[in-house]
Amino acid sequence: MSFEEAEILKERAEAFLRNAKRLIEEKEWDLAMFNLEQYSQLILKYKLLVKYGTYPRTHSIRRLLIELGKDNKEILKLLEDEVSLLYITKLEDAYIASRYLPRRYDEREVKLTYKFIIEVFKNVVEKI
Repeated sequence: MSFEEAEILKERAEAFLRNAKRLIEEKEWDLAMFNLEQYSQLILKYKLLVKYGTYPRTHSIRRLLIELGKDNKEILKLLEDEVSLLYITKLEDAYIASRYLPRRYDEREVKLTYKFIIEVFKNVVEKI
């Protein structure tokens, strides 16, 4: 792992989160949801890269959380809490659905997912 590679992941993750906020303001719900998923995935990969020097080549947010949870049980609360788990699975589904399926996201579900990312997910992940 290089410091540069880790920083690129972190910067890209933060850019996806900023872009999600902008897309929400523009009412581009499908793309906003995809950007929220990309933020989640990349910030977890960044944390794994910094901590272990590598990360699994997967798109599964749950798998990334489990890997981080091996040394930090606090992060596993995101998978134990029912509401958080629903948001995590919704984000995972967005990776495929927003690209390949005729699935539309609506304003409410995207805004609630964004709120979850900002108020819950981000706070837990930043503590690692």
